[in-house]
Amino acid sequence: MRNYLRHTILLLGALTLSTAVFAAEGDFTVTDAYVRAVPPGTPTSLAFMTIKNSSDADRKLVKADSPVAKTVELHNHTNENGVMKMRQVKEIIVKAKGQAELKTGSYHVMLIDLKQTLKEGDTVPVMLTFDDGSTKKLELPVKMPQTVMKMDGDKAMDHSKMKH
Repeated sequence: MRNYLRHTILLLGALTLSTAVFAAEGDFTVTDAYVRAVPPGTPTSLAFMTIKNSSDADRKLVKADSPVAKTVELHNHTNENGVMKMRQVKEIIVKAKGQAELKTGSYHVMLIDLKQTLKEGDTVPVMLTFDDGSTKKLELPVKMPQTVMKMDGDKAMDHSKMKH
């Protein structure tokens, strides 16, 4: 009877621990994620996304990894006396019941020393790690940046008639 009780307690403890890890991993939802397509020979690219935190506590994105780059860093653009500068950051805070937007001109994931060309239509594996030890595995599509403004549905804006 003693062994049965010991095994039951160990099993309950393991189930409680696995539930806590699953709940923490389930706190994050990633939307609008993609990696920017780059011309052949370009050494770097960027990943953008929105990270939503459904928990009651502020969380921090502390690391990102991808096998397509030798180095992956968290970065932010800052305006210093009218000059935009890009800097590596230690973490990106995702507020409780809030979100962090990784977007052009702001926070982003920097893929440095690419091991391959990133073409539109490819997918890139990215692993996000948070301060609580949880991780989020992603398969991000590679997309071209939006360079042409669209108006009236699918008509491209004609810049040739604009006054400069």
